[in-house]
Order: sequence, then structure tokens, then C-alpha cells
Amino acid sequence: MATTCVIRDVNRHVGEEVRIGCWLHNKRSSGKIQFLQLRDGTGYIQGVVVKSEVSEEIWDNAKSLTQESSMYVTGIIREEPRSKSGFEMTVTNVEIIQITHDYPITPKEHGVDFLMDNRHLWLRAPKQRAILTVRGEIIRAVQNFFDENGFTLVDPPILTPTSAEGTTNLFHTKYFDEDAFLTQSGQLYMEAAAMALGKVYSFGPTFRAEKSKTRRHLIEFWMIEPEMAFVDHEESLRIQEQFVSHIVQSVVKNCRAELETLERDITKLEKIKAPFPRISYDDAIKFLKDNGHEIEWGEDFGAPHETAIAESYETPVFITNYPAGIKAFYMKPDPNRPEVVLCADMIAPEGYGEIIGGSQRIDDPELMEERFKEHNLSSETYKWYMDLRRYGTVPHSGFGLGLERTVAWICGVDHVRETIPFPRMLYRLYP
Repeated sequence: MATTCVIRDVNRHVGEEVRIGCWLHNKRSSGKIQFLQLRDGTGYIQGVVVKSEVSEEIWDNAKSLTQESSMYVTGIIREEPRSKSGFEMTVTNVEIIQITHDYPITPKEHGVDFLMDNRHLWLRAPKQRAILTVRGEIIRAVQNFFDENGFTLVDPPILTPTSAEGTTNLFHTKYFDEDAFLTQSGQLYMEAAAMALGKVYSFGPTFRAEKSKTRRHLIEFWMIEPEMAFVDHEESLRIQEQFVSHIVQSVVKNCRAELETLERDITKLEKIKAPFPRISYDDAIKFLKDNGHEIEWGEDFGAPHETAIAESYETPVFITNYPAGIKAFYMKPDPNRPEVVLCADMIAPEGYGEIIGGSQRIDDPELMEERFKEHNLSSETYKWYMDLRRYGTVPHSGFGLGLERTVAWICGVDHVRETIPFPRMLYRLYP
């Protein structure tokens, strides 16, 4: 009786007969031999059907297979150095589940809109599978890092009565007879959790109703948001660079085959190790002006500015101490220079832009009250948030990492639409 296994584990069954549930990715024939490119979600393997070694029924079954037909294939696993996986299967039986007709995504070139309309099928392509496998590894690495460093996972609400950053780019809904919004960040709630548990993180979907069509933006995306009591800005930066280093090296170690499928330059990823360089906002403005960019102190950076700065480094770079006027209300001013705040954005190399934004949070209740007035925020709505400063306030810091931008950078893909199974973008809600 053949052993049931998956393609990923065939190395454990060399010389044995196994049975694999799979789909036909591609096929070619050489007269009396058929070469079946099989996939099962865990990997790919070539199945070789020799006419003289199987019954006529099995030969005809193999011959009838079309792209994405489903089946159970039984065969003997053997080592094959010429194969990418290092293994091949000599097929002894083919049990057809379904013959697929007119599969929409053929090996020819297709337009982006067509592929996005068929995203539910496009996911099966080798490149898309590799990206989602890397995404899964990143998620595993995120959880491992926080588990090993004393953080507790806490889930903030998705429906909220207020904005985390005082912006208007929110999806509005009705919560019975009240107004509610889809969350743009779990940060404020995570600050409350940090006052209870010390070091916490959230990992969940966030939503921004920005009518943006750039390659870096999604309407729905996933954020990892740690908050840490008794941690200042400097210590937070050290945690951030250790965190990102851990993620990248986990992918390099565990997803080498996927990175090769994506034709990613792995040597660039191997260099991503803490500590990371830092440049102040002031120095960044000077650098940009010296290199022909028209920008003044007090303006925020756009994608071209971030890319220009990142090109000087082989690792992510921190841009620190932005002007208070262009940052969120909760960021703590620099005690030595109150017009700037204790914050940093981490910019990924190779033009992938900001992947982390973080800061030390205001812990002084009087200063927070001032910020509420400056930003026209309702004291009643944010009363619970003020309570965190009234009852046992402490220095605390936090940051947020955007999962999809991180996946795009590590995989080396051009657009974040390929980094999430079913992207939600401007004018796209299908499938």
C-alpha cells in the first residue's frame, strides 16, 4: 500500500511508493514517455509516465490530463540531481478526480486587470505561491520574535468610535444608532494593553480610505503594532532593527527555494542585520536639497524622497526626529528641541519606502490635553485614552510595521497587490 505524502516531504521517501493528491501544472510528451509537472501547494515535482511500464488505462489517463486537472498520482520517489527539487517520481498510477477544460490562465502573457479579475486562480502560479509562502514565513517569524522577547498578543477592536491619528481617511459605518469606523490602527488600544501587560503587540487588518493608486498602497492591509511600557525612543529603535533583522534572516533561512523562484537577489537580504544606520530629518532635508530635490523643512517626504535617501544604504535606514507639525498628536516632543518629536520611520532599501513608523508616546497628561486642543479632538471621545495618563502614566513607546510592504521588499515584487491573497484597492473589490 502506497504511503500518502505531500511533495514537500518526498525526500523522506526515496525508493518508496507514495500517493500524492495534486494538480497538473504543465505537461510535455516525448513519444512513449509523458512528463507531468505536478503541484500540491507544498511544492512541485515531475512525474514520469513510461508507456511500457503502465497499463493502457493509466497511460490514457495521463494523456488526457489538462492544465489544472486534479488527481491522485502514485509512484516511486527517486533522487534526480537535474531537478530543481532534487527528486522525481516514476508514476505507477493516475486516478483522475476532474479534467479541467478551458482554464483561463494559460502560460501566455496576461494583463494585470485580467489576472486580478482571476486572482482566485492566479494564486496557483509559482510566483504567487512563492510570495504567499514568504508571507506565511514572515508571519511566523513575527510571532516567534515577540514570543521569545516577552510580548503578549492582544487583539484591538476593528470597529472604533474614533480615529487613531486624527485623520478623516476612514471608512464610516453605522453601529446601530451610533457612528463607527473601520480601524486605521490599533495603537491607542495597544497603549492601554501595555499599561496592563507591559509589552504587547497586535496583528490584524487595518483600513484606510485613501484614494491612492500607488504601488505601495492598499485599502485593506495588515499591521503589526507593538507597544511597550517603560521603553524610551532609543530602546524602541533597537527593538525595531532586531525585529526586522530577525524577519529577514528567517525568510532567507526557510524560504530559499521561494526566493529563487522569485529570482530575488538573496545576497542583498543576507546583509540585513542590525544595527541599521540613522539620519535625522534635518540631515535628510539637507541631503535632498543637495541632490536637486525641491523640499523645505517642515514638509513630509514622498516616495521619491524616501527612495533617494534609501539608495545610499544597503540596509533599512531610520529617519529620526520629524517636525511635530507633520506627525501624529500622541508623539512625545524632544525635551531638548520641542519643535521635533521622538519618532522614526524605517525606510527599506531598493525603493520600497517606509515599512515602520514609530515613536515615544506623550506620557504627560497636561501636554496631552494641549495636543487634544491643537488637533480639535474631543475630550469626551478620548477620555479613556486620557485615563492612561491620569492613572499611573509611564514612559512608553511603540511602532507599526506594514506587512504587505515588508513582503514586497523581501520578495522583490513591484506592487503590493501581489503580497496579499485578495487585495483591496481603489475600484477593486472583486473577487
